[in-house]
Amino acid sequence: MKTYLVVGLGRFGTAVALKLHELGNEVMVIDGRAEEVQKLSNRVTYAVVGDARDEEVLRSLGVRNVDCAIVAIGSDLAASILVTLNLKSLGVQQVICKAPNELHKRALEKVGADRVLIPEREMAVKLAQNLTSSSVLDYTELSRDCGIAEIRTPAPWIGKNLREIDVRAKYGVTVIALRKADGDLTVFIRPDYTLEQDDVLMILGGNDDLAHVQKL
Repeated sequence: MKTYLVVGLGRFGTAVALKLHELGNEVMVIDGRAEEVQKLSNRVTYAVVGDARDEEVLRSLGVRNVDCAIVAIGSDLAASILVTLNLKSLGVQQVICKAPNELHKRALEKVGADRVLIPEREMAVKLAQNLTSSSVLDYTELSRDCGIAEIRTPAPWIGKNLREIDVRAKYGVTVIALRKADGDLTVFIRPDYTLEQDDVLMILGGNDDLAHVQKL
């Protein structure tokens, strides 16, 4: 079990907090709006009304002991920066921030955020990837230039093993996992494993290379 702190209870912060708690983690939430905190008081481990911009407030909550803090304040860049600085100065090892755009993302990265998400852009990229090819089941953006695509096994690869296909050399991508039709997930795939029609592959690579594979 891990311990998480979620700062800001807008739609994003609330959804993250509830899902983390649902998955069996300890979740502390903090927001300045009492009504929003009250809504989650019985649905997370600990709900606090307070100003996370105040380092003493965070210190009193013992945030140095959380495994990860999610700053989901939204469009208030100054507040996000101050909270991020407070969390890092108090020793939080991993701070993940939500940002509305690239400008905010760069600013938060400069002050120490370990990861910055732009949810709207990431959902747009995922939707575009899924709509572009019927073979794409899911897509996770790692950067503007690369990601991980979950795809059905391309027709030319069925009945061949990874050594024969020579995926990395010919296509510039890496197969990092495989899920069988029965749901069994394999991370370490043998080079001599013969791909089957119902296999689903998780492939890491540049967006251009992934697009090429999706069109096979």
